[in-house]
Amino acid sequence: MPLIRVVKRQEPLGWGSCLVLAAAIGLSLLLSGIVLYIGGTSPIEGIVVLFKGAFGNRYALEDAIIKATPIFLCSLGVALAFKLQVWNIGAEGQFALGAVGATWVALSLPESPSYVVLPLMIIMAAVAGGLWGLIPAVLRQKLKTNEIIVTLMMNYIAILILDYLVYGIWKDPASFGFPMTPEFSEAAIVGKIGSTNYSWGLVHCLVLGVSFWVFLKYSRLGYEIKASGDNVRAAKYAGIPYDRLVMLVMVLSGALAAWAGFLEASSTINRLQPSIMAGYGYTAIVVAWLARLNPFYIGVASFMLAGLRVGVEGLQLDLQVPAAFGGIIEGLLLLTVLAGGLFTSYRIVVTRKAHEH
Repeated sequence: MPLIRVVKRQEPLGWGSCLVLAAAIGLSLLLSGIVLYIGGTSPIEGIVVLFKGAFGNRYALEDAIIKATPIFLCSLGVALAFKLQVWNIGAEGQFALGAVGATWVALSLPESPSYVVLPLMIIMAAVAGGLWGLIPAVLRQKLKTNEIIVTLMMNYIAILILDYLVYGIWKDPASFGFPMTPEFSEAAIVGKIGSTNYSWGLVHCLVLGVSFWVFLKYSRLGYEIKASGDNVRAAKYAGIPYDRLVMLVMVLSGALAAWAGFLEASSTINRLQPSIMAGYGYTAIVVAWLARLNPFYIGVASFMLAGLRVGVEGLQLDLQVPAAFGGIIEGLLLLTVLAGGLFTSYRIVVTRKAHEH
């Protein structure tokens, strides 16, 4: 009888990992095609429309890059927490509180110049998101709660706070009953880069992405975060202040997601309204895992997932595919890539079991 064993690889798979990744992506597309077929849509036509709508023209690419900006920042936030083996599922709520904090500044200082109001919007957004991230960290350290459950539940609270404000005291009297704040002043809007449709939020992403990489690679705190994430017991034995690191990464994680909320409110819709909550914080979790917590790969994966979001919008218009298909393809992509990771770190060995005499 053949004996199948799973053995950890002694050396990295190298270029073979690219083949594993390509196979995983191909499998996710195959499974997505099956889902389309079950729903009564031609799989081939559906996948073609998906990719043409996502990357087939300049407008689609622009839309994908614009959507990738908040996804990238939220992904950096959750990736930092995941590096420490702290499971922050609350980027969606931290994003919402960041948008709320930035909006409060914009509405409170309508006459202030941009060099005053924009930095204050960033600071207030980061403070709001950071404090929202600190709460589950404190509960985890002091009461031993599960941060997955706490951060997930806090998402709903944050979104309801946003709804309360835009349906209530921040509602624009001139909005004809629609839930939205007054439009931000010109000084509170992150402008476009030259004559392009891209905002200066792209530069924010570049600076924060490089800072993230430098922080983890060259700073003492970055080393302690990686060391603690690899082995908590050994880190504590070595005197690394693990409890304080948990609080630090949750504050920074929340601040990065909140920065995305500031940019979405200030550079994309120029006001606060419920439609700002497009699920970027949840997509960020998928992106962080797909990118293996690497900031460069996070940029690539953010663009790809944002492109798929744009492509799904085309599927809805052209083939009447439900919007939920976007979540399905994201989930399938995550599952297949994670499953493919087994073959990257381990190898399957088949041996023949010796007969006993």
